[in-house]
Amino acid sequence: MAKRYDIVIVGAGPAGLAAAEAALAQGARVAWLDAQSAAGGQVWRKDIRYGWPRQAARVITEVVNHPHATWMPQTQVIAAEQNALLLQNEREGWRITYGSLILATGARELLLPFPGWTLPGITGAGGLQALVKQGWPLDGRRVVIAGSGPLLLAAAVTAKRHGAHVLGIYEQASDAAVHGFARKLWRWPGKALQAAVLRSQLAGIPYHCGSIVTRALGEHALERIEIDGPHGTQRIECDQLAIGYGLVPNVELAQMLGCAMKQEGAHPCVDVDTSQRTSVTNIYAAGELCGIGGRDCAWLEGRIAGLVAAGADIDASLLRQQRHARTFAAALREHFKLDPYIHDLAQPDTLICRCEDVPLQALKDYDDARSAKLATRCGMGACQGRICGTALAELGLFPRSGQRPPLFPARLASLGELASSSETEGSFS
Repeated sequence: MAKRYDIVIVGAGPAGLAAAEAALAQGARVAWLDAQSAAGGQVWRKDIRYGWPRQAARVITEVVNHPHATWMPQTQVIAAEQNALLLQNEREGWRITYGSLILATGARELLLPFPGWTLPGITGAGGLQALVKQGWPLDGRRVVIAGSGPLLLAAAVTAKRHGAHVLGIYEQASDAAVHGFARKLWRWPGKALQAAVLRSQLAGIPYHCGSIVTRALGEHALERIEIDGPHGTQRIECDQLAIGYGLVPNVELAQMLGCAMKQEGAHPCVDVDTSQRTSVTNIYAAGELCGIGGRDCAWLEGRIAGLVAAGADIDASLLRQQRHARTFAAALREHFKLDPYIHDLAQPDTLICRCEDVPLQALKDYDDARSAKLATRCGMGACQGRICGTALAELGLFPRSGQRPPLFPARLASLGELASSSETEGSFS
């Protein structure tokens, strides 16, 4: 018999933590899960040298130790339907049911292909943060941070704190766009202070606008990169390139559950009302999967979702704060919009699907992602199209389609649990 909870929360970043804290305060029995071994998500990922940020440490400790909370680390949802989830960890698969479900699945980096992007030594900007915080050595390595958005500053700070020699930060947005954004920060004093702190921590590290990495070169690993900037092309010798073009909502679970979507640029996000309700009864969504908004949006929306799911009222001031945080997100999208030039960097022989070694030229003769997948195996690797499929959508080739189980590679024993649940309880049909 599947164990039942009042509220299940998928995701343990700021949105999931805020939802859990709010729901537990209302007396709900809460289960919350995350694919990582520790709570905090990407923005509050535990650093093996420095631990969690102070606010995160307080909330995580409180929620993990709450008598009405069940914490499930290193756990993935591999199949779902209304009121039931099939879960899997490194040991087993099992089924749980819920009264309400809060989706706080966050986002992933947008990685776009360019010649040489698969060389060892190249990661996403957020990917570099995750690796370094978990112990990957950077002492003395020459690192370039590139791409777009505030994540570049955070990645550079993390790299510097762990001993890297950060050669520079290369932002694709123009100087006018970046300064235009900076002039608006007075409307969000907290963000302005955060930006000032980051810049002080990065004193002495050059920050270049209107600069795009066009090529990475090296025989067996990264040795140098080419950057197209305001003063032409330059080559930089480096050991590590961390490059990311913003974030993309993780909506796959929401799509599987039938939640209505809306478009944010080339990518879908979950459509919610002011109480974070999705189109599906008793399912809520909060944070980045409702549109990229940053930590403040995630925290406020998680709190709203947790309160509403637990049957509590929402204070009007909380809704005002959430709307204000979302206006910041809109300004961020406006000023850091990607230069179309970035979409044209991949050459015919540039790999698009890294899992299955599929180059761009192999995909040109197909009109949709499914046809391309059947013929080339593009999107059939370990990431299940999360990297290549998202990149192809951003490049305007194929839109992202819906999901079917399993959401992640699953063991046969876990899939057997899915089949067993279907036979005995009529679920996961």
